[in-house]
Amino acid sequence: MPIGPVRLNHAVLFVADLARAELFYTEVFGMVVAAREPRGNAVFLRLPRSGNHHDLGLFGVGPSAPPRRPGSIGLYHLAWQVDTIDDLEQARLALVNADAYSGESSHGATKSVYGADPDGNEFEIMWMLPRDSWGEYEHAAPVDRLDLAAEIQQWSGVATA
Repeated sequence: MPIGPVRLNHAVLFVADLARAELFYTEVFGMVVAAREPRGNAVFLRLPRSGNHHDLGLFGVGPSAPPRRPGSIGLYHLAWQVDTIDDLEQARLALVNADAYSGESSHGATKSVYGADPDGNEFEIMWMLPRDSWGEYEHAAPVDRLDLAAEIQQWSGVATA
């Protein structure tokens, strides 16, 4: 019998410099500190609109830890959902301003921009079409060029989160 979870509640990352990572996630994502655990050199962060105790845990392992190698076994990225396509545009600008932007794409039912934190942990910021608009993308996840301006023109103000 399967376990049956209802959603992913939080993620935890190892980071080289805890203060640097905390600053990145509080400034770029607007997260707030929910708790600190000095014995584990850890901080737990919450998104402002979240109902979770924390959404992201960061554990500092020190600057001597080997860097993450792209394409190696392990977590590829985290995906953070925004409520509107307009929020996705704002996320793109925030990532560009933080020098953390790495790309964007359309996956049909979802529209995404990508970035990386100071330790190279990759993440996706995504907006999902309304469920009744998935159409042919119900069982597909293409990787196509994102025309964000056209998506904004079509979906501006439509909340789905």
